[in-house]
Amino acid sequence: MRRFDSALGLEARRGPVATALKVLVYTAMIVVFTGPLIGLLVSAFGKTLDPTSFTLWPDAFTLTNFVQAADKNVYTYLLNSFVVVGFGLLLQMLVSVFAAYALARKKFRGMTVVMLIMLATMMLPEEIIAIPLSLVLADLPLLNLDLIGTYAGMILPVGAWGFSILVMTEFMKEVPVELEEAARIDGAGELRTFFTIILPLCRPALGVIGVFGFTMIWDQYLLPLIVATEPDMWTLPIALRSLRSDEEVGIGVLLAASLLALLPSIIAFLAFQRQFMRGLTSGAVKG
Repeated sequence: MRRFDSALGLEARRGPVATALKVLVYTAMIVVFTGPLIGLLVSAFGKTLDPTSFTLWPDAFTLTNFVQAADKNVYTYLLNSFVVVGFGLLLQMLVSVFAAYALARKKFRGMTVVMLIMLATMMLPEEIIAIPLSLVLADLPLLNLDLIGTYAGMILPVGAWGFSILVMTEFMKEVPVELEEAARIDGAGELRTFFTIILPLCRPALGVIGVFGFTMIWDQYLLPLIVATEPDMWTLPIALRSLRSDEEVGIGVLLAASLLALLPSIIAFLAFQRQFMRGLTSGAVKG
């Protein structure tokens, strides 16, 4: 808050007028950032019959919307999302830490080209690679496997993300080489040095890529749309689009499904909050 006060020029101001101005600014921030979330939470547990009525105070508490959501298979879609994000995030973090270790500690020809390719993948919109991706998943090179209509088709493409690899690479470069040399003198091998020295020191970076990776995979829409051939395999983002276009679905069910889609991202941030903030702070100091 002190930095925010400095940005607005309020830090040096004293007196009742400055205090009232601070309270007004902070209240406006709370309303802007938490108002929609509170409104969604209240409406999901309330009897919302009019889609234009969005209140911050419930008229009557009810679980009817969540019961009706079960009739629309919302919880099946939620489970599918958890399966994809669970295995996808685990694979993504494994690939990121090992790839980052190679880029940060090993010297090989073409390393700059590899970094440029990863940056290029981050700059391409999903719509551009949609058709090539569907062709590759329909006939996986070398293995000749058809991953369309399988969970593996939704998990493998998110297993490598340039952002996570770059974050881990830059963080590992800051780990002192002397720690590895001391471990090798004590007889530690490559893997033992990596798991006991390098990886524990990179926990803040793991928190950063964990939060961003979870959000990226959880919000995937185009990839599950390409891979899922049956409604039973839909993830929650696709289901929300389907529920929105279904005239038989009430606004209350849609709000309940939206709340279920939002809560995991908030829980993931709270779970990794300490490492996430330490990672951002470390990156700011090193930068």
